[in-house]
Amino acid sequence: MPEASRRTALYAYTLFVLGSAFMASNAVIGRAAAQVVPPVGLAFWRWLVAFLIVLPFAWRGLVRHRRALLAGWRRFLALGALGMGVCGAVVYMGLQHTTATNAGLIYATSPVFILAISAVALKEAVTPRQIVGIALALAGVLAILTRGELAALLGFAFNRGDLLVLAGAVAWAVYTVLLRRSGGTPLPVVTQFAANALSGVLVLAPFYAWETLGGHPVVPTWETAVRILGVALVASVLAFLAYQKTIALLGPARAGTALYVSPVWVALLAWALLGEGLELFHLAGVALIFPGVLLATLPASPRPVSRASAA
Repeated sequence: MPEASRRTALYAYTLFVLGSAFMASNAVIGRAAAQVVPPVGLAFWRWLVAFLIVLPFAWRGLVRHRRALLAGWRRFLALGALGMGVCGAVVYMGLQHTTATNAGLIYATSPVFILAISAVALKEAVTPRQIVGIALALAGVLAILTRGELAALLGFAFNRGDLLVLAGAVAWAVYTVLLRRSGGTPLPVVTQFAANALSGVLVLAPFYAWETLGGHPVVPTWETAVRILGVALVASVLAFLAYQKTIALLGPARAGTALYVSPVWVALLAWALLGEGLELFHLAGVALIFPGVLLATLPASPRPVSRASAA
């Protein structure tokens, strides 16, 4: 491998590892903030602060590409609704009712949903191995949703928080596929991130006003400020920039696999900071989700060339 290619690969996979850790912080901080900051308010201020952080670096690109941004305003609003609305406010609603560990494991199935959506929307072929992987990963999600109890499955007695996080995982998959289908001239990563963040703020604004007027305002305290800054800087600016850059370097399928490294970070951080432990149904979920996602997303090994065909 040429030296330049080796450096590019090292850079890409370093971003991959760091991005997964940054993503993991969202579930942990979101769970820690569940009883302090209302969910829509947390999502709104998260993306407003994130936008303001990157604005000095993105301003020139926003001005230069303003025509392309205005022409694609519908797409950016859709990205804002998915990546910042559903994956923000809806997941924070879920974290009021479930653990960070549960959320991390459920979110690990996003690569499977990326594969399924790509197969339907982009007409990408799905192999039998990938179908088996999808089935295993979904079985793992079912183990988490039911807490490993058959009665919960028969009675459809699922935890509301888990279902909301699952909606976030599906929304993230759609967001990732839409990022690939950018069309036209690709925008710089920082420019696209700023546009997506601002779109998220615009989408969330009316819901934030409704939440505030409904008696759930964001109370300005140091505790609130620390949590908002945490999700804005670490779980948003650093995580999304690393993720979008990884998509550009490795493609959406491989970039999406960062989401099954992320639960390891979530479990460690949730244990260390929130006192969460692992239950048997978590282990069952891990035993199904991780192999399933690997089967569904990892590329097939190239077939060795026989001597007869080589000749």
